[in-house]
Amino acid sequence: MTRRNVSRFRRYAGGDPLAPPVDIAEALDAIGQDVMAGYSPERAMREFLRRGGENQQGLDDLARRVAEKRRDLLQRNNLDGTLQEVKELLDHAVLEERKQLARDAMMDDAERAFSEMRLENLPDSTSAAVSELADYQWQSREAREDYEKIKDLLGRELLDQRFAGMKDALENATDEDRAAVNEMLQDLNTLLEKHHRAEDTQQDFQDFMDKHGDFFPERPQDIDELLDALAQRAAAAQRMRNSMTQEQRDELDSLAAQAFGSPELMDSLSQLDANLQALRPGEDWGGSERFDGEQGLGLGDGTGVLQDLADLDALSDQLSQSYGGARMDDVDLDKLARQLGDQAAVDARTLKELEQALRDSGTLRRDSSGQLKLTPKAMRQLGKALLKDVADKMSGRQGQRDLRQAGAAGDRSGGTREWAFGDTEPWDVTRTITNAVQRTVAEGGDPRGGVRLEIGDVEVTETEARTQACVALLVDTSFSMAMDGRWVPMKRTALALHTLIKSRFRGDALQMIAFGRHAQVMDIEELTALDAMWDKGTNLHHALLLANRHFRKHPNAQPVLLIVTDGEPTSHLEPDGEVYFSYPPHPMTVAYAVRELDNSSRLGAQTTFFRLGEDPGLARFIDSMAKRVDGRVVAPELDDLGAAVVGSYLGSRDGSSPMGDVRSAYGDWFGGRGFWVGD
Repeated sequence: MTRRNVSRFRRYAGGDPLAPPVDIAEALDAIGQDVMAGYSPERAMREFLRRGGENQQGLDDLARRVAEKRRDLLQRNNLDGTLQEVKELLDHAVLEERKQLARDAMMDDAERAFSEMRLENLPDSTSAAVSELADYQWQSREAREDYEKIKDLLGRELLDQRFAGMKDALENATDEDRAAVNEMLQDLNTLLEKHHRAEDTQQDFQDFMDKHGDFFPERPQDIDELLDALAQRAAAAQRMRNSMTQEQRDELDSLAAQAFGSPELMDSLSQLDANLQALRPGEDWGGSERFDGEQGLGLGDGTGVLQDLADLDALSDQLSQSYGGARMDDVDLDKLARQLGDQAAVDARTLKELEQALRDSGTLRRDSSGQLKLTPKAMRQLGKALLKDVADKMSGRQGQRDLRQAGAAGDRSGGTREWAFGDTEPWDVTRTITNAVQRTVAEGGDPRGGVRLEIGDVEVTETEARTQACVALLVDTSFSMAMDGRWVPMKRTALALHTLIKSRFRGDALQMIAFGRHAQVMDIEELTALDAMWDKGTNLHHALLLANRHFRKHPNAQPVLLIVTDGEPTSHLEPDGEVYFSYPPHPMTVAYAVRELDNSSRLGAQTTFFRLGEDPGLARFIDSMAKRVDGRVVAPELDDLGAAVVGSYLGSRDGSSPMGDVRSAYGDWFGGRGFWVGD
């Protein structure tokens, strides 16, 4: 059977056609950071979409541009454009008429005097002056043409308010063109009234469009589409009227009677407005805006601007994503392209695709309560990124593979992983061939005809060092950790260590213990999602009790004790299980902590303290604790905490000297960013 190549095409949606697909790595990293800082995954995703990425505009950028355009429209324009244009035509007509009266020697003196008197005594109001000259016998051909232009302009502007583009379409229109417009309006009102009574049919609509379709270039497919378009425009025209001063409204109402030299147009338009308001009462018929600019807008252009303002308001709401159930699907991309240009729509579409990719990639899921959670897959991806950052810090240069080589010469763990450049472990032939077969079938091939290996098919066997480690990571979760900005670095450190052990040293037993006023064992999902805790208390005693219990459960493993803290112990467990708190630290609290640290030492634990902050009292306490158990003290910068903890774990795990090998392997790094105590 011959396979056919099937090509599928879709409409080009704009943007760079060669741009790579959306990459969720940056988004996942940012979301993970916010989740560890206490945000819910849903809020963290919204925050990333709001901020955008390094090379990607976010919703805030688009919303800012929307607000800027709205502000510009209001500050640049005013609504008396039609009145000004009518006044200019009227002034020019009167001037030309006066010139003609002065030149016309054949004209009767009495008639000239009467005409001059009428022109001299015209009302100050433009609309009243236009009405006053309705029966005037113009002597100047140019003046008469200007006056006729006023009536034509008013008619076209009034129609342009309801039907966009009508002003230009009816320029230099004939009497037949105007009659066609009046007929269209009458038929439209008849159709709308019939629809209001629920007596219309699709055929009625089709007959109307067959007869008057040229007036509707958007080509609505049914009466509802026609109604939506007309009502939105008419509502914008009403909002424009509401935005005018009372004097401007009075002037335009008076001038409207002169439109096309006939009151029929205004009657039809008034009837149309009434029908549209009855059929679409949900439109904003009562709103208004304040225009402060110098550029006058005609009735049609002003209505278009009011429509633009309504679009911008809708886009502002959509881009805010601040309402319940908000999704990027809510953003009207066509409207965004009209208002801000095609690139803005491309940016919004990319954010939409990114949101969908995050939901579809298995990085986010909803729990039984409907809340978004980071999946184990997302935690692994985030942990790998953090671990890579730690490796870069420890190596001091790109490409050094300290972590990958650790344990490479040991026993096989039974696990496999995808081959990467620099791996020296043996291939897992079974997994490699299986991957090639599955890929061949997925691509439509027949494996019975042979398979071709590709780099992505290759998997190597993982090895682990022969010495098993039992690791207890104790992290301080007292209020000072959150207050001093150490909360997220602490979580990043825990996740990096967890990822290293689960991916490279699966035989090791890791337990994470959070200690504040009291201590508790946490899995990585609990710890990374832990909100900042504001309870006072640093219960190192309780944390060491739990760590020693963990060590006793693994008697054949090398105990490794890692303690991250920024404060002296200020609470301990009483014999009855109650928590005792005292600040400054009570001698009994210190004694309890020292006793459990001695127990850790008797169990053979290699201990490292990671001191955060510059408190002298804390430094003296930790130094003395470390010397007591022949341990180490590292005082890293916050950004280097993860590298410090991972480096200490690797050194302790090798079974080498607590100081010598780690110092030689990472001495350059530690020399620049921390210091050792306890030699």
